[in-house]
Amino acid sequence: MSEPLATEAAHRHCRSLQDALGRFRREGIDQVARWGHHLAAVLPVGGRLLAAGNGGSAAQAQHLTAELVGRYRDERPAHSAIALHAETSSITAIGNDYGFEHVYARQVAAHGRPGDVLLLLSTSGRSANLTGAAETGRAAGLLVWAMTGPRPNPLADLADDALCIDTDSAATVQEAHLVAVHLLCESFDEATAAPVPPAKTLRHAPGAAATQAAAARRRLS
Repeated sequence: MSEPLATEAAHRHCRSLQDALGRFRREGIDQVARWGHHLAAVLPVGGRLLAAGNGGSAAQAQHLTAELVGRYRDERPAHSAIALHAETSSITAIGNDYGFEHVYARQVAAHGRPGDVLLLLSTSGRSANLTGAAETGRAAGLLVWAMTGPRPNPLADLADDALCIDTDSAATVQEAHLVAVHLLCESFDEATAAPVPPAKTLRHAPGAAATQAAAARRRLS
């Protein structure tokens, strides 16, 4: 009789993701729907999303911006979204001249405008280049969001709002972040399909976001 191919570690990994997604369904879907609703009020009128991360989180950030500049599912206009780590000449020049901890903050200072959104992704929430970007973004009048691993962490504390995945596994954090990125795009697309109130009123008008959250929750069932 052949040995089972799946190891106990593989089963633990799947259980970790299942548990994290269960908590995300209960605690994070409404939050991500609000984020998508807010972007739907900002990007179509000339605002932009700046996104950044390190390593796998950089890939997640670029995945998000690609979905907004291109499309997530249905045909729609292109929207301004920039993955800061993909600016290789800027990254290497700033890192060389100022230090790696400044590679995102200096780009935020250059590209960010009041009312834009800065989304920073980190499994630990402790990367100096991301906390520096958060500080710069808030000082420049950007709305700063973070996707991180468990609280407490410095990046979540610096952000205006943070989605924190409560698990000890960095891999599980990144996998849950990918789900959140897709649901953020889905919420954005649903919100832009109908008239959206101005961004400054969004926090007082949660109805559409709640509808989007319910739809996303059903898809995760």
